[in-house]
Amino acid sequence: MSTDPVAFEAFYRRHVEAVTRFMARRVDDPHTVADLVAEVFMAVLDSAHTYRPSLGSEVGWLYGIARNMLSAERQRSAREFRLTQRISGRRLLDADDLSRLEERLDAESPARQALATMAVLPESERAVLELVAIDQLTVGEAAAALGIRQGAARVRLHRARQALRQAPGVMPPAVLEGLR
Repeated sequence: MSTDPVAFEAFYRRHVEAVTRFMARRVDDPHTVADLVAEVFMAVLDSAHTYRPSLGSEVGWLYGIARNMLSAERQRSAREFRLTQRISGRRLLDADDLSRLEERLDAESPARQALATMAVLPESERAVLELVAIDQLTVGEAAAALGIRQGAARVRLHRARQALRQAPGVMPPAVLEGLR
């Protein structure tokens, strides 16, 4: 795929919306969402040879890359100087781009709120729960995206569900339905 521009374009078109939704659930700035989506697909070009269909779907693999990009972005944003350098090279978005990203951010607002309520969970449990309940991956796909065994993912998901059920009112009802 990384050496075939036609295959990469088809892959990009097939998955750009899913990656954009993933980022819009977690980030509330349209410029940052656009940057992170672009970075995910740039990383795909470099790491296409690492994808193994037997370990999970393309979307699960992409979400693993997206999580890594999001983590790296959060670390970078903590350093003001590096952030300033990054902004200086940013491609400006036109009004239509901003409008579409703002619509996406509005649509993903409930998911961002649900993710915020999951902050009470340990990171390892929260990561599995996010991928299964919010991003709708299978447990196997979530395990592959996180680089853990499927059994470990099931245990973490069970613990996360138990913790949230013991904290009434923590999760919105729509998200709880996805946890059953």
